[in-house]
Amino acid sequence: MELIFATNNAHKLEEVQQMVGDRFILKTLADINCHDDIPETGITFQENAKQKTDYLVERFAVNCFGDDSGLEVDALNGEPGVYSARYSGSRDMEKNIDLVLEKLGDSSNRNARFKTVISLYLNGEQHFFEGTVEGNIITNRIGTEGFGYDPIFIPEGYTQTFAEMSMLEKNKISHRAKAIAKLVDFLKSEI
Repeated sequence: MELIFATNNAHKLEEVQQMVGDRFILKTLADINCHDDIPETGITFQENAKQKTDYLVERFAVNCFGDDSGLEVDALNGEPGVYSARYSGSRDMEKNIDLVLEKLGDSSNRNARFKTVISLYLNGEQHFFEGTVEGNIITNRIGTEGFGYDPIFIPEGYTQTFAEMSMLEKNKISHRAKAIAKLVDFLKSEI
């Protein structure tokens, strides 16, 4: 069975394909000739993930899934949240990190989490899968691996930031890996 992943990120696609195995053939937006900038105007991760699948179902009538994720910082009332990629008003992650650190200042509450929500549209039904990893925001960047807010986030139970971990190590505990594992378990139960 074919399943469209609402992404053009080949690395993401390969990672998920390995987890799913050969039971499903995953394709990207480019594979179905979709080059549109799919809107993400929701106020929650679930709304944004759902917008992606709704968009594809309405225009292409396909089985598909899409995701949205970001960082939630308790002392910032859950910010940057759904605006994680453009928190500073731009997609410059250095500026986004600077803004988080500036707003946190010397706050003793550094609790935060990364969250991913996946929306799956399969055979006329919509399903959601969530993954979360709790942790803390540190006061300065450490590490060069990963992307986004990884240099300032230490997951609970660890002493290294995500940016200090190898991709393999991070993917064992990350929010996205947890959500994908739930998606994969569901897909395997469907066939």
